[in-house]
Amino acid sequence: MATIPKPLRALAIVSAFLFFFLVFQMFRVTPSIQGPGDLEKEWSKEPMLEETDEPPGIKWRSDGYEPNNPNSPRINATLLALVRNEELDGMISAMQDLERTWNHKFNYPWTFFNDEEFSPDFIRLTQMETKAKCNYEVIPKEHWAVPHWINSDLFDESARILEEQDIQYGPMVSYHQMCRWNSGMFYKHPALKEIRYYWRVEPKVHFFCDVDYDIFRWMQDNNKTYGFTINLYDAPQSIPSLWPETQKFLAAHPEYEHPNNAREWVVDSARRPENNIKANGFSTCHFWSNFEIADMEFWRSKPYEDYFEHLDRAGGFFYERWGDAPVHSIALGLFEDKSKIHWFRDIGYQHIPYFNCPNSDKCKGCVKGRFTDGERFLFKEDCRPNWVKYVGMD
Repeated sequence: MATIPKPLRALAIVSAFLFFFLVFQMFRVTPSIQGPGDLEKEWSKEPMLEETDEPPGIKWRSDGYEPNNPNSPRINATLLALVRNEELDGMISAMQDLERTWNHKFNYPWTFFNDEEFSPDFIRLTQMETKAKCNYEVIPKEHWAVPHWINSDLFDESARILEEQDIQYGPMVSYHQMCRWNSGMFYKHPALKEIRYYWRVEPKVHFFCDVDYDIFRWMQDNNKTYGFTINLYDAPQSIPSLWPETQKFLAAHPEYEHPNNAREWVVDSARRPENNIKANGFSTCHFWSNFEIADMEFWRSKPYEDYFEHLDRAGGFFYERWGDAPVHSIALGLFEDKSKIHWFRDIGYQHIPYFNCPNSDKCKGCVKGRFTDGERFLFKEDCRPNWVKYVGMD
């Protein structure tokens, strides 16, 4: 029987080794980089389980806030909703909750925005839900239209990629238009020219707790710029160039960064490291802006206007899916004093599938301390621990 020469035997052994090595490399599961925020479990130090009271500071009660009182203590503020005619039922539900828990005491006006005329039924039925004045505004076409510098072919290709990545609403032009409008156009509407503060309300949201002080005056008297209830991680594949574009802007305008900002919250890479990697340096933490109470003077400021103009020209509102939530949040986290951003722990709130549920006798229908009633993986999206770590509980 012929023997195989040693060189050929060695070559066969090496070939076999290489074959099995390549097969192993092709089929092995690469371990992901994980941090403490990647665990599918509740926050072990859930602060909403602690007894929740009103925030400290000056508070105005409901005396003198009758709807037609010309000398009322109301300030220049409005409840604000971007809503379509077909969302009437969801809008009425949200109005009923907020009127019951807060606005029937203070009677701040509602301002509704739409990119088309509101129907007579929408106007009649929403006005029936409040004693306060309701304003119905159409968005100017130049505020809503896709900007002329956006390439439609590139948008179509980008939308296809977003859809392949399961990015919700990625192919919907109207969703991109909405995100851009909420980011940098809404406060330019003529109807808001004399208005300083707003409380954003979306259809189908819920409010659970009685609030007995004028929130807008509290914001003003206590020098607050922005109030939130829910603090989440974003999908990094929807915003891969948002932080790189922000860095370009900061390189040109380092003077815009506030010395007491929340940059650590913006760029954290410890809690969910893969989010930071995929978003090219952004933690993806953001205030969920379907609820926001804010001073529009911040959006009207030169730092924010310049920042929005830079982002708008970069095209990411259409070529990616930059939302108003991460855009607002990055700007607030970099350009504002973090002490002027407030977590409204006393306002019970739900936008499916997340909650802000206080431990308070003033709340009904909200399980205290609940963050979500959805699937376990949703607990990974909670960025409140980072806010507390870097900023605190205020």
